Amino acid sequence: MFLNYLELKAKKSFGQHFLKEESISQRIANSLLHLDQYTHILEVGPGMGMLTKYLLQIPNHQLTVVEADIDMVDYLKIHYSQLLGHIISDDFLKVNLQEYYKDEQFAIIGNFPYNISSQIMIKALDNRDNVPEVVGMFQREVGERIAAGPGNKEYGVLSVLMQAYYDIKYLFTVKPGSFNPPPKVMSGVIALTRKANYRDLGCNDHLFRIIVKAAFNQRRKMLRNSLKPFLPKDIIESDTFYEFRPEQLSVQQFVFLTNQVEKFREKDSALDSSDKK
Repeated sequence: MFLNYLELKAKKSFGQHFLKEESISQRIANSLLHLDQYTHILEVGPGMGMLTKYLLQIPNHQLTVVEADIDMVDYLKIHYSQLLGHIISDDFLKVNLQEYYKDEQFAIIGNFPYNISSQIMIKALDNRDNVPEVVGMFQREVGERIAAGPGNKEYGVLSVLMQAYYDIKYLFTVKPGSFNPPPKVMSGVIALTRKANYRDLGCNDHLFRIIVKAAFNQRRKMLRNSLKPFLPKDIIESDTFYEFRPEQLSVQQFVFLTNQVEKFREKDSALDSSDKK
């Protein structure tokens, strides 16, 4: 059946809002600043290619796009022949990036669907060995949350986890009128650059994530309440450090906290082993 592309409309099920201002698209593409670190670029949710056209102009880099909407995939195949063989017709969250890139470095960029933007960040984090930088359009509140520092009411789990491995900069705000259809919220573009020492967080990475999530699960309470399952009662009640609330802690303080938990876990394990002898 012939598809009239002039009648393509954004679909709520895909969280689509098509950027219509060329200058903003070009500005987003120009925000990739570490092109010397990779030769592959992965665009998430290209839609009808408003950002794609500028990414294709970046010399000596191979662009691949991930698009879940089959109508948009068909559109891209017709209007961007340079992408043939480099269109992944799938939900980005379901794509095994290692199958496509293995040990290759690649950047992630896009006007991200707002309904899965936080999940996109977590997936980038899980693939951080391969992803030196990310540039994305988010709902402004989400972008501000990722970039927020300690003491800010927006500071939370996503802030700590992303900032542990990436330097983050809020670049600019985009008004609803720049999209078709216009979203009901302001949008924001942020850039994430992988830290040089990202492999050396200074603690157990897996336990770090558990502790951060546990702390913010009761973000209005002091750490001595949220961390009861992880530390001895005498420790958390005698040390004033545990009177802090999670939004007051820096990434390094969460690293310290994780090491404290691991130290007592090892001590308990040693005692258990001794008791069994």
